[in-house]
Amino acid sequence: MNATSKRASQRVKDVDPARLAMLNAGEIEAATLTECLAIDFAALMRVVLPEVGDDAATIMECEAKTGISKRMALAARLSYDRLGTGAIDNLRKHRSDTLRSWACFMIGATNGVTLTDRLAAIRPLADDHHFGVREWSWIAVRPHLAVDLNEAIANLAGWTTDPSERLRRFASEAIRPRGVWCAHIVALKQQPAKALPILEPLRADPAPYVQDSVGNWLNDAAKDQPEWVRGLCARWTAESPNPATYRICKRALRSINSKD
Repeated sequence: MNATSKRASQRVKDVDPARLAMLNAGEIEAATLTECLAIDFAALMRVVLPEVGDDAATIMECEAKTGISKRMALAARLSYDRLGTGAIDNLRKHRSDTLRSWACFMIGATNGVTLTDRLAAIRPLADDHHFGVREWSWIAVRPHLAVDLNEAIANLAGWTTDPSERLRRFASEAIRPRGVWCAHIVALKQQPAKALPILEPLRADPAPYVQDSVGNWLNDAAKDQPEWVRGLCARWTAESPNPATYRICKRALRSINSKD
């Protein structure tokens, strides 16, 4: 058994068997990341989406030991190819956070959709109450944001004033220069100032959830453009001297300061 298989087996062992059975049947939401990672996608597909076909579930079984990001995308692609966009509405309202996450990737996989329409479709999932769905929502559409970065920033700038801290956080998190579990956005590593229409309105956001994302965004940028981040944080703390901005800048400068 290789290291990946061992980790997967351990995750299953770490979850209560009764809960795992309900998770694999789509009856409950995952309460922790460990539960999210332990779910058997093939079993879930057979129970909740039998119309996709047993061959699709078999493909999922063969990929059971691959990373969760790849399995999420594969489950969505198989569902999209066989059921079309009509299945998205049912999945994004499902009680299972995993199935709502598949809906995120189906929105990401939908062909012939403008970026504005894709963001409108992902918006309810970006505002989902479940932590996992919110993460998958931005990961699922990020490739499209990176391809049309100027339009993405123009669209997401409007999210920065939304009453929902989840949507404000999405605007920042979705286009982090480096990000987590995703490809880097080279244009923002080279020119982070392009994202100022999103970052500036969030520089004193009252929600720690948003503050952490903005701080992490700038910490990403600091790995390639440290002087730009230093200058921005100096300006922000001068123009906006409040605890929220200080907290963001402290997080933004942590990699730089660790080298000093």
